[in-house]
Amino acid sequence: MIEDDPEELGSDDRRQHDRSRVIVDVHFDGGDATGVASTKDISIGGLYMSTQADITVGETLSLRIPLAGQHVIVKGDVVYSNPGHGVGVRFHRLTPEAREWMERELPKP
Repeated sequence: MIEDDPEELGSDDRRQHDRSRVIVDVHFDGGDATGVASTKDISIGGLYMSTQADITVGETLSLRIPLAGQHVIVKGDVVYSNPGHGVGVRFHRLTPEAREWMERELPKP
């Protein structure tokens, strides 16, 4: 496994949002993988989820995230994969409603 050196990452590759420690079960679907995974942290920009599913970098996933008794459905791209352990997902094209709801419901880091 090769990890990127944070000093070598361009500003577009770094997290743009602080993540809050939120552990919830997220339903995911995309590529050859479908299932439920537990989040470790989440922000308006993405999340890390623990899963033993083999999901490769570049896969697009549909995620259903429960927060405050409701679910938000978002799409995201896998930007980091640690096979057998989990993946990092960057959200894309959040609807204004999903963004507003997440900003309101996510705990402040």
